[in-house]
Amino acid sequence: MILWGLTIRFLKQLAIGLWFFSPLLLTLTLVIMLLGYLAGKQEGWSRFDSFYWAFVTATTVGYGDFRPTKRRSRIIAILTAVLGLLTMGIIVALGVYAATKALDRT
Repeated sequence: MILWGLTIRFLKQLAIGLWFFSPLLLTLTLVIMLLGYLAGKQEGWSRFDSFYWAFVTATTVGYGDFRPTKRRSRIIAILTAVLGLLTMGIIVALGVYAATKALDRT
């Protein structure tokens, strides 16, 4: 039963952190999507493929099925990856903070 309480405290703290940082996270996500759109326009990809590529690049998965070939698109890819790392770093930090706060009460 103690695990349920710990899980609920963690999820509550995580939700509070995500809510507090949601403007920043949404802005970063929109910039990543815009960069994906710009890279896709340069490369001649569809909108869906452009956003898919931006998501895969930002999350550092990098399947390689879409790959920029033009110099400007490659620069955009670097910016997308850096912003993705920043976004994921914030989310991980919020998770660690929420876990720490949840464990402090036990």
